[in-house]
Amino acid sequence: MSAMTANLWNRAFILCVLNNLFLFTYYFALIAILPIYITTELGGSVKEAGLALTLFLVSSIAIRPFSGMIIEKVGQKLAMRGSGLLFALFAFSYLLVDSMTSLFIVRFLHGIWFSILTTVTVPVANDFIPDQRKGEGMGYFVMSTNLGVVFGPLLALTTIQLTSYQVLFGILAVLISLGLFFSFLLDIGNAPKPLQSAQNKTFSWQDIVETKVLAVSFIALLTAFAYSSITSFITVFAETKGLLAYVSLFFIVFAVSMLVVRPWVGRFYDRKGADAVIYPSFLFFMVGLVMVTWVNHQWMLWLSAVFIGIGYGSLFPCLQTLAIQSVSKQRMGHAISTFFTLFDLGLAIGSVAMGIFIAHWGFETTYIICAITVILTLLIYRHTVSKKRAAAPV
Repeated sequence: MSAMTANLWNRAFILCVLNNLFLFTYYFALIAILPIYITTELGGSVKEAGLALTLFLVSSIAIRPFSGMIIEKVGQKLAMRGSGLLFALFAFSYLLVDSMTSLFIVRFLHGIWFSILTTVTVPVANDFIPDQRKGEGMGYFVMSTNLGVVFGPLLALTTIQLTSYQVLFGILAVLISLGLFFSFLLDIGNAPKPLQSAQNKTFSWQDIVETKVLAVSFIALLTAFAYSSITSFITVFAETKGLLAYVSLFFIVFAVSMLVVRPWVGRFYDRKGADAVIYPSFLFFMVGLVMVTWVNHQWMLWLSAVFIGIGYGSLFPCLQTLAIQSVSKQRMGHAISTFFTLFDLGLAIGSVAMGIFIAHWGFETTYIICAITVILTLLIYRHTVSKKRAAAPV
């Protein structure tokens, strides 16, 4: 690989970022539009809409622990292009859906390829980031995921106002196909691992889990748990405050805040180390969650988005970079699959838990609980990750 050049924005890295941006724009566009499509076009209920979204997540989480093993066995090139091709084909299959049953099947199978694809894109992108700029480069790569949170719903809702769902599904499928095309332009290395002999071919815990990243992955789980209060319930909370019309700007402000700090956050990580970024990011995230409890005007909603965007928007790429830097190149797929398995579990458990918390104690108390969780996570990070890294031999 010609990744050791000091130029971060090389052609291959740009293609990786665009591929990831298109993938998550597609993903968040479907999340935003499927519930409306199900209830208005397919005659389904709100409960069925929730099931359609959940089935995708269930299959994705189920296959995630095995994604690293799959990537190791077949190699990064086949894993990325193969899962990308199947994901694109299933994107076109939404044009053929005519019942809830067929949609459920498509959603479940689609999640499988999403899991493998999102696992392999990270080590592939990492190969094209110069060693001395890993924090900065991975920060920009993850930023493309977060931009999908804004662009996806914006594209979906705007398109639906102008034309039909079928046209939207077609546009989204073409978007994914363009990302697939980019993957074929990449010089992806890493040949598949040679098959073991029959007597040595035993399945072990190491085939699905990278133990070296369990600690930082658990930090990601707790961070995702707290962040699920934003992804799942900020819209409902804003509605109770009469601020529903301003929620779309919340996510735009979130993205802009993240974009503004991204250049120096990545450089600071590379020059000063992970702690120099992670500690203040936890504090910004905590302050943002506390500010949500004070929301009674749109400017306060947007101000909380600034703090959450800077805090969470900086935390996630830093934690992911830590996971990558903790293992050898050969174990990178396992590290990412372990990291995302726990992160996805944090989001899933958090979404359920937040609903229970809100039902019993209300929104304000729930967001305070999340803020406390963030501080506790900071302390856990200090004792389980930061101190051990400091004590590790150079």
